Amino acid sequence: MTTSDRENVIYMDLADARGTAKGRVVIKLRPDLAPLHVARIKELAREGFYDGVPFHRVIDGFMAQGGDPTGTGMGGSSKPDLPAEFSLEPHVRGICSMARAQNPNSANSQFFICFDDARFLDRQYTVWGEVSEGMEVVDGIKRGEPVEQPDRIAKMRVAADAR
Repeated sequence: MTTSDRENVIYMDLADARGTAKGRVVIKLRPDLAPLHVARIKELAREGFYDGVPFHRVIDGFMAQGGDPTGTGMGGSSKPDLPAEFSLEPHVRGICSMARAQNPNSANSQFFICFDDARFLDRQYTVWGEVSEGMEVVDGIKRGEPVEQPDRIAKMRVAADAR
């Protein structure tokens, strides 16, 4: 993988609530679809924002949602919300997309990974990446809404920065 390729890949290491490693998820970023959202994900990852953040809403057959440091689904980063970058990319297994409030221009730091087809979300949420390795790790994320003793992002880094 070249350095420029590694700039558009995220390594997301997951752990359970006790901190026991569950595995690595590799996400290929899609700046061609959502340049502002990809830039935000990389910026937050480089700041360590996602480290320790739980998957607070995980619905079997649908998706795993994280990116809120409060774990309530109501939090985000201190950065301004992003304008929508909706595309024709389908919400299918392995797609990474931004969560948002009712306002289409309210995505901030929360995101979700689709377990299965969720095409009813198409053109309403911003797709920013796709799992290229480790979907079995995503499949193993503890379920719940809210999740008790949730699995967490132990560490999330841009591949170009990882050692």
